[in-house]
Amino acid sequence: MNQEETWSSRYREAGEGYLFGTEPNRFLRHRGGLLQSGRNALSIADGEGRNSVWLAEQGLHVTAVEVSAIAVEKAKKLALGRHVDVRFLIADVLHADWPPAELVNAFDWVVGIFIQFATPAERRHQFSAMKRATRPGGRILLQGYTPKQLEYGTGGPSAIENLYTVDLLRTAFSDWFIEELVEYEDDLEEGIAHKGCSALIGLVARKPVEK
Repeated sequence: MNQEETWSSRYREAGEGYLFGTEPNRFLRHRGGLLQSGRNALSIADGEGRNSVWLAEQGLHVTAVEVSAIAVEKAKKLALGRHVDVRFLIADVLHADWPPAELVNAFDWVVGIFIQFATPAERRHQFSAMKRATRPGGRILLQGYTPKQLEYGTGGPSAIENLYTVDLLRTAFSDWFIEELVEYEDDLEEGIAHKGCSALIGLVARKPVEK
């Protein structure tokens, strides 16, 4: 199955429930104060809307991109119930022509929470696309799993090459200002898909301003 079929199947199996819950990712939420430095945000592979809806609740103008139409319908329902506006787009961020011109250099924040469905080759495009969508002086925020997560089995991909390390992210964002890069363990309670002790990594990196 391709990414759309894989994720639509998972979201469909969750029924009326939300696979990853309806509350925002904790790493993202704990940086709520920093987010106030921007006016708009892009949430990549947003799923059922838990993070984009929360970002909108913080007063940001939010665009959410997700490959699964089933997930987007659930995200729209969540946004409606929480009384916020989010611009939802159905698109594959791994496609060669993404992002479109209208999204290039457009966002103060580009957020990727557990977007490790990408292989190493796909990840290079994924990160490059996220960088292009970020305005000069804007930031990317990432949350992911480290290889130690395979010992816990409490969520995330089973392919070790899809997981992040400090060296991997430091290299991938060597042309940006890395403001935070932290590896840690925490107990996650994110729906039925991310539950239990987890090996995590978080990044905040700022795009240089061209002179």
